[in-house]
Amino acid sequence: MVAQTTDTALDALHALTGRPDSTFREHQHEAIDDLVRDRARVLCVQRTGWGKSAVYFVATRLLRDAGSGPTLIVSPLLALMRNQIAAAERLGLRAHTINSTNRDDWDAVRRMLADDAVDLLLISPERLNNPSFREEMLPLFAQRVGLLVIDEAHCVSDWGHDFRPDYRRVRDMLAALPEGVAVLCTTATANDRVVADVLEQLDASGAAGAGTRPELRTYRGPLARTSLRLEVVELAHPAERLAWLVQELGPAGSLQGSGIVYTLTKRDASAVADFLVAHDIAAEAYSGEHANEDRVAAEDRLLRGDVKALVATSALGMGYDKPDLGFVVHYQAPGSVISYYQQVGRAGRAVDHADAVLLRGAEDRRIQDFFIEQAFPAKERVDQVLLQLDAAGETGLTTRELSSIVNLGLGRLEAMLKVLDVEGAVRRDGTRWTLVRDHGWRYDAERYRAVTELRRAEQAAMARYGADGRCLMRTLQEQLDDPDPRDCGRCAICTEPRFQLELDPALVRAAQLHLRSQPLVLDAKKMAPDPQGKMRKIPETAQVEPGRGLARIGDPGWWPAIASGLRDGRLDDEVLGALADLVRAWRPAAAWVTWVPSRAHGKALADAAQRLGAALGLPVVEAVARTVPDAPPQRDMANAAQQVANVRGRFRVAADVPAGGCLLLDDQRLSGWTLAMVGGQLRGRGAASVWPLALASAL
Repeated sequence: MVAQTTDTALDALHALTGRPDSTFREHQHEAIDDLVRDRARVLCVQRTGWGKSAVYFVATRLLRDAGSGPTLIVSPLLALMRNQIAAAERLGLRAHTINSTNRDDWDAVRRMLADDAVDLLLISPERLNNPSFREEMLPLFAQRVGLLVIDEAHCVSDWGHDFRPDYRRVRDMLAALPEGVAVLCTTATANDRVVADVLEQLDASGAAGAGTRPELRTYRGPLARTSLRLEVVELAHPAERLAWLVQELGPAGSLQGSGIVYTLTKRDASAVADFLVAHDIAAEAYSGEHANEDRVAAEDRLLRGDVKALVATSALGMGYDKPDLGFVVHYQAPGSVISYYQQVGRAGRAVDHADAVLLRGAEDRRIQDFFIEQAFPAKERVDQVLLQLDAAGETGLTTRELSSIVNLGLGRLEAMLKVLDVEGAVRRDGTRWTLVRDHGWRYDAERYRAVTELRRAEQAAMARYGADGRCLMRTLQEQLDDPDPRDCGRCAICTEPRFQLELDPALVRAAQLHLRSQPLVLDAKKMAPDPQGKMRKIPETAQVEPGRGLARIGDPGWWPAIASGLRDGRLDDEVLGALADLVRAWRPAAAWVTWVPSRAHGKALADAAQRLGAALGLPVVEAVARTVPDAPPQRDMANAAQQVANVRGRFRVAADVPAGGCLLLDDQRLSGWTLAMVGGQLRGRGAASVWPLALASAL
């Protein structure tokens, strides 16, 4: 091996940064030396902005100059990949990505590897879980790679705040590496438990055929961010938080430059962005459901300062790098202090001052609970999946076929199967899943229970953040097991609050109206699962029209008043007036009104239908009856196959159907299948059209 001098590494650093006066930060050069000279396995746990990418870029340049193979980086987000490629080019490195958007480039990558025409390959962790990719590409990487980098390595551990099952495949990659291949793991958000888990996996996966375990080295630095000023503002109602954002992001506000406003859900991101835009603040919503090219364009606009704020879910997190980002505001609190540290770390990288403000709301706990409770399916659900795959034999089952038997949402079912695949219990073959015979896998109830307890403890720590009188930066450091936590002398606890402003009552009223003025379009069902879970086209003569909903369940607009009215057995006049106004603006071709009889809210719904008909001047007909009064609640059904099966045979048309179109009222649209199937029955009995109308919708 060729020893690399400090001067050579410095030259590479200068080329990377574009600054001839750049110097290495503490531990950077040591880590590079370990990788290049000793080909060690290194874990760097360093604060956001420390320069973890500089370590693997400089190491790559030096290793390539010494004749080693290319670097392979497992990177979680496309945003990171784009930034990495631009940085690599400054060092003269030829970089290429393999991710979900360019999977057809595999043949080109093979040729580049064969011709030694690529210096740095970036792959998304999802590629690691593709069977053909693992079989065809990973052996090739193992033969050629000179450095393997696992970026955001905390994702490997289910103790981490952002565990991703795809990262479990990293163990397979490590085990396949020959002796003499350096490995670097990097993260800013790993506490002692996560560090121990990552090190265990590094240690357990020794070089293939080497006979000895590679040496492990860890560099852990202080996590305090001296440029960040932290503050918590308690604003329970979303309308108050919207008003606060307009006041602070507007021309007279204190938050300078451009930044990120984080929300817990994509619908909150849209609602916040729309309100900011309505008040002449350049803002844009950003979530994982936006098309990749739209996310790229939004990130670029924030980089250029063309928008004041991106209003984003956690999809804008790891890897996004705007060095002069001036602020990060949280519209709601995330589920852990560690997640919060990771997100506020986007700000203040290359400026002396940036603000991080947490606007804690009343709904935070409810949303956090949802994510915690969705993490691990119950043992009986997992056993049911394995039993069905066992019975299916080599033919296997698709996810949809399993969904007709197992009461889990398709997303959770896919996630469960992915974990079972990674852990060797099942195997994916195209679109079908089969059981691995004699797999030896067992449901680790104790570990899942312990991880859930940890999530609850993290949630409790987040609730105490800013409420217990302790320095906010020190609290973040201690949650991450920083070896040297100290009071920062900058936060609102160490100094004084700056953002506890008096809200403009007119803005608060406008925000409340905004939250109430967004009726929902309810998509019409065109396909439905048969009893085996296979999707079939619904005949046009049985289809309903696209519908409307007055509110989203749990949202702060109309939902509180709707929920109160349903509990009390009568909606108040303000809600009924809003419902009638919605229908007038919508103008469906409806000549009469009926409703879906509700087991829980039958009195309130029947009364609402009668009053709505009177307000619209339409006759009201009690056309639908329940045939099974004690059927399980639709909210307990987790996927389309289960939901359709639960509705099938539960209702009947119990009266003559008038001519013309029908306005079909329901209390809560949870899946859409009750309205679709009852509407189909009404169509079958002669209704010219059916227009679904829900007081509130979960979708």
